Amino acid sequence: MELIRISLLFAITALAEIIGCYLPWLVLRQGKSPYLLIPAAVSLALFAWLLTLHPSAAGRTYAAYGGMYIAVALLWLKFVDGIALTRWDVSGAVIALVGMSVIMLQPTST
Repeated sequence: MELIRISLLFAITALAEIIGCYLPWLVLRQGKSPYLLIPAAVSLALFAWLLTLHPSAAGRTYAAYGGMYIAVALLWLKFVDGIALTRWDVSGAVIALVGMSVIMLQPTST
């Protein structure tokens, strides 16, 4: 159950980060309205705040978060950018998620 809670929190965190970076990309690369920078800033602030909700040390949280970020970024590639995932994309995401699980579910030492 803990892995599901952590994974969901990581997924929401990754989505906030991707949105916060994607909106400025639209402004700079596709000439969209600069007003998109406002929700981008809000999204990045939400991303930073969400990272503080994780119970583990910051470095461990960032390391494990990277695995979920990879998976969510690939989902973004498929559903937002409309690019089909390869078996290499899926395999890499699975490996990254296994790594995230190993880091986050390690036994606590006393």
